[in-house]
Amino acid sequence: MSTSGGIRLPVPGRVPASHRVHGPSALSGDLRRFWSLTFTLARTEFKLRFFGSMLGYVWTLVRPLLLFGVLYVFFTEVAHVNSSKAPGEHFYGAQLLASIVLFTFFAEATAGAVRSVVDRENLVRKIHFPRLVIPVSVVLLALFNLGLNLIVVMGFALGSGVRPMLSWLELPLIVGVLVLFVAGVAMLLSALFVHFRDIQPIWEVVSQILFYASPVIISIQTVMAKLSSTALHLYMLNPLAVIFQQFRHAMVTHATPSAGDVLGSWSALFGALAIVLVIFVVGFAVFNRAAAKIAENL
Repeated sequence: MSTSGGIRLPVPGRVPASHRVHGPSALSGDLRRFWSLTFTLARTEFKLRFFGSMLGYVWTLVRPLLLFGVLYVFFTEVAHVNSSKAPGEHFYGAQLLASIVLFTFFAEATAGAVRSVVDRENLVRKIHFPRLVIPVSVVLLALFNLGLNLIVVMGFALGSGVRPMLSWLELPLIVGVLVLFVAGVAMLLSALFVHFRDIQPIWEVVSQILFYASPVIISIQTVMAKLSSTALHLYMLNPLAVIFQQFRHAMVTHATPSAGDVLGSWSALFGALAIVLVIFVVGFAVFNRAAAKIAENL
């Protein structure tokens, strides 16, 4: 602002802060419209991803299956991971595939969410809609793929000798906790990337660390044998470690310990569950605060 004879004049080309018009909020108050837009965007992206492809959905299985094949051959034929008589290790293949598919969902949803708002800049600038639709639709798209991939996991598990168990009723709850965690991370990353473009390479490194810091390749029995009690408790603060291990126990075999058995009590898991809740709340709060000015800051 400049002054002339005691009168404050606006600087040419700059809109006064009091006159700036901010965009819509994260939810815009209409949940029905929010979920309708989210589902529509996710479904459209799902169809476009396989448009013109002869193999279609099969491509979503290629990456996790190739990774599974390489790891399974190496750790069974070279490293002889399942050569011991440890309970549940004869189902190592089913446990490995299940963990890879779950982590693929986590990696796909979070990596896709990082640039989701920035990549839809034209949409954000021209259309008035709840901004939270964008990262949540990315998570929903990855969830579509997860649902299809889990059908393959179930088929592989049954072919490996796994039999239906009552504990399969836990699976929707376990996946629900994973979705809650992923949604929180996705909201946080997509909001931060608008201001800090270093978020993408940083998250790629963090995602790789989480892959090796979770019971994907190495069984939890091996981890328990190598770590002290304190280190094991720190290891199980990783929500992915709790989710993957409980999924293995509930879906594949009860011979592998549950997440609660690993730490000696279910109450010890409250730390990891609290982290999931905190990340979701923080992710929503950060995105909600940034939503109104996203178009202005792009």
